[in-house]
Amino acid sequence: MSKSKKLDFRPNEFVVYPAHGVGQIISVEEQEVAGISLELFVIAFEKDKMTLRVPTHKATEIGMRSLSSPDTITHAMKTLKGKAKVKRAMWSRRAQEYEQKINSGDLIAIAEVVRDLHRTDDQREQSYSERQLYEAALERLTREVAAVAGGDELAAAKQVGDVLESRVAAA
Repeated sequence: MSKSKKLDFRPNEFVVYPAHGVGQIISVEEQEVAGISLELFVIAFEKDKMTLRVPTHKATEIGMRSLSSPDTITHAMKTLKGKAKVKRAMWSRRAQEYEQKINSGDLIAIAEVVRDLHRTDDQREQSYSERQLYEAALERLTREVAAVAGGDELAAAKQVGDVLESRVAAA
């Protein structure tokens, strides 16, 4: 592979990897695997203390993407404000759908999960698995909002929380 091939992502750039959320590319390295030289993005997921190596030629194909635009963040916040849509399907089926949305890497789909699973104090208690999915979606959303805004996770958490609270007040 020629060195002149333009890479879609650069070192130090924050990216979203579908199954893990926001990470930062720390380098691009060559590695030999089964006698074949591969160029890999080395992505650090600070919060999870995890490093992932992704072949550069596969990155886009597997759904790795740049951070959302501020417009997408605004759209996600609008999605949070919407009315929860809870299907009447069995929980196992809904849980599967929520899981797929969370792992899709699609910020709007993730916002839908947060919206649909958000509970106010006076609503019925969440089951353990509902809480797990809600927290996973909330964390993904918050991290990306933070990364787009420059990295302040507390401010992002407050912003998301305020939107969810305002929805409760309007109900």
